[in-house]
Amino acid sequence: MLGLRTLVVFRLPVVLLWYGGLLGGRWAGGLAVAGSILGPVLLYRSSRSGQLMLYYFFLPQHLPANRRELDALEDENV
Repeated sequence: MLGLRTLVVFRLPVVLLWYGGLLGGRWAGGLAVAGSILGPVLLYRSSRSGQLMLYYFFLPQHLPANRRELDALEDENV
């Protein structure tokens, strides 16, 4: 998910500006590399929140408040 956000938010505009002739090749390459490095750093927290949201949406029984009582022969790896 983070890779897709980095691609859409940072690299795609640079490629479109380069293709339209508004940026030179070296500038476009430098901005794409900088966006590829800085993008994940800036977007990590929101991506992590989204991943956790999706995980617990599909597996709500893994949340501590939603766990059922375990039998004597069961462990917490449900």
